[in-house]
Amino acid sequence: MNWDDLHVFLSLARSGKLTNVAKQLDVSHPTVARRIKALEESIGARLFDRLPDRYALTAAGEDLLADAETMELAAQSIERRSVGLGDTSRGPVRLSAGESMTAFLASHLPRLRTNLLCVEYELVASHMLANLSRREADLLIRDQVPDLASLVTRKLGRAAYAVYSHPDLAPARPARDQLRRLPWLGFDDDHAYMPGQSWIRALLDGAKPVVRVNDWMVLREAARTGTGATILPCYLGDTDPILHRIGKPLAEIAADQWLLVHRDLRNSPRVRGVMDALVALFQEQRALIEGRAPRR
Repeated sequence: MNWDDLHVFLSLARSGKLTNVAKQLDVSHPTVARRIKALEESIGARLFDRLPDRYALTAAGEDLLADAETMELAAQSIERRSVGLGDTSRGPVRLSAGESMTAFLASHLPRLRTNLLCVEYELVASHMLANLSRREADLLIRDQVPDLASLVTRKLGRAAYAVYSHPDLAPARPARDQLRRLPWLGFDDDHAYMPGQSWIRALLDGAKPVVRVNDWMVLREAARTGTGATILPCYLGDTDPILHRIGKPLAEIAADQWLLVHRDLRNSPRVRGVMDALVALFQEQRALIEGRAPRR
């Protein structure tokens, strides 16, 4: 039995559409159909019912699914472990973080690449939690730790947040009554969980910000134009020469930053090298991240 055929089977079982599988695996529709047919012939049973709008698993397909998923987990484990078998510091390391943190890391790439010039950095800006078991990323930086036994975590630091605006918009003093009169920028409803959003809603007595976005970097750009005030992580706002910080960091808004790695990858030389570089960077930039560094 060909593992590639089982891989196609799993993808089709999950999506139900040839088009999605072909796009995901970067193959043609006929190739997907041919591999499914070959698998059915090797097993001697029909695995899918061809419905007008999708492929649906038959009883035989349901029986095969659990075993195929077990094989997939084993294949993923072999792939992860193989990263460390060569004992090399050369190759790519894929790091996923939110867009503001990714921008922070990008601004410090020379420091991160010190003594790691053989490592190829892949920085992925995303709100979504990449699946480390499937090697969607090698490392994650997040402000929350998922409850997964396969992950190894390390706290990098605690990010402070503060109110920022264009200097022309900043009030004389950061009193709540003056802040309430400002136009406000924030995240949309789908991203209301972002740090500071509940604080803004409370300040405005439940009203929504006049401009709402889904990206920290867009939020910063809107604040730079003088459109309104907003809350930003201090490492993003304090390094911007245009923005003015209104008051001190907000004591009630802070987010621990965690470095996450799959336990099978933590001893890979190149992954370990990047982890050590990240820990050193956060230690060196602790004052900036905690909102205590002098404004640039």
